[in-house]
Amino acid sequence: MPVDPLEFRRALGCFATGVTVITVVDEQGRPRGLTANAFSSLSLDPTLILVCVDHRSDTFPVMSTSEVFAVNILSEDQREISQRFAGKGEDKFAGISYHTGETGAPIIDGALAVLECRTHEKHIAGDHTIFIGNVSSIQHGPGQPLLFFRGNYASLPEPATQ
Repeated sequence: MPVDPLEFRRALGCFATGVTVITVVDEQGRPRGLTANAFSSLSLDPTLILVCVDHRSDTFPVMSTSEVFAVNILSEDQREISQRFAGKGEDKFAGISYHTGETGAPIIDGALAVLECRTHEKHIAGDHTIFIGNVSSIQHGPGQPLLFFRGNYASLPEPATQ
């Protein structure tokens, strides 16, 4: 018997995740991106990550042809950025502070961490494609992550001082 998609989504919502924005550059040199929480480390040797991208995303066609992308792990004060990149159509980078990384992928300023990747493999799985990236550059700094749990944003409690 098939699983109810709504119940499946509710159950997966019980798994708290970090929030990322995956960024690429299209053939005209314009920055593009999408919010994704289907992201994971994959291998330490070589350093591989994976991200799953919905085929309906307006960034999917660009991801499909790009040889590089960046995973911007958002900090807790970047909820608005997450919401903007979760939408469709508009110029998502308008008013967003970013710079070009070593690979040429856009890097969102203030991200908690950034992994620049070269596309290693792609695998179609249902209505998504799994993009495996070979990490070529890493940046990270202080701060707290933006989290997503049961359909809402969440934050970690402040660490106890000792």
